Amino acid sequence: MMKTITKVGIGCLGAVGVWCLMLRPRQNWPGWERFEGVRFAHRGLHDLGQGIPENSLVAFQRAVDHGFGVELDVHLMADGNLAVVHDSSLKRVCGAEVCIEDLTFEELEDYPLMGTKEYIPLFREVLALFEGKTPLVIELKVERGNANALTDAVMSELEGWNGTYCIESFHPAVLLRLKERYPHVLRGQLSQNFLRDSEVGNLSLPVRFMLTNLLTTTFTRPDFIAYNWKDRGNASLRLMKALYKVHEVDWTVRDRETMEKLDHAEATSIFEGFIP
Repeated sequence: MMKTITKVGIGCLGAVGVWCLMLRPRQNWPGWERFEGVRFAHRGLHDLGQGIPENSLVAFQRAVDHGFGVELDVHLMADGNLAVVHDSSLKRVCGAEVCIEDLTFEELEDYPLMGTKEYIPLFREVLALFEGKTPLVIELKVERGNANALTDAVMSELEGWNGTYCIESFHPAVLLRLKERYPHVLRGQLSQNFLRDSEVGNLSLPVRFMLTNLLTTTFTRPDFIAYNWKDRGNASLRLMKALYKVHEVDWTVRDRETMEKLDHAEATSIFEGFIP
């Protein structure tokens, strides 16, 4: 009996050890100090009540004027241009049953944002606003297996740009591409509790388990983890912070009290709905 208990105990310790090794991020890569203490406006400092829609040039300019960094979303279009918009489908933000990946730059003027005069901007237009100013957290939105093409296009656009940025994605293939071809870039794994969230598309249970518990870290070695703040009690994230001091970014914060708690936890906040 005691031998059995001992074997089980050793097996459990071994499993925990392997788990911890799998969660090892890239550590001490230079550059993160430029993000410390910065507030990041989620999709720009938008306020639809004032005619300022999300991911619009006016929302980004407003963030710059307030001294905030910005989190934004990038998609690869049919003509190779990069559009800054959150959803692949334009149904929510433009009321149109069309995907941004199927459009060209010339067609964007046909899709005003949320009933305003603002339009979906190109990535290069946004970069021009932030050159030499506040930092960007750039989320890459992979669609139809275009992780490599999207990553390469974004990095091509960023070549020679005079600004501060990091890149994040829910899709581990983006981080792998960055690791292999652009190791100088700070890279982050986006995640949340996919086991609880019912809006996860057709992801299988094993995939949802791996993404929730950050197990792709063993291949991608991110510099930071961007996690839904409501799920930040996740054991893998807690282990990564305790063992490896991984940088934590939390989204999306919608009140000052939560932001203050995250400040005390030395986490970077991505916020919306109020001005800190």
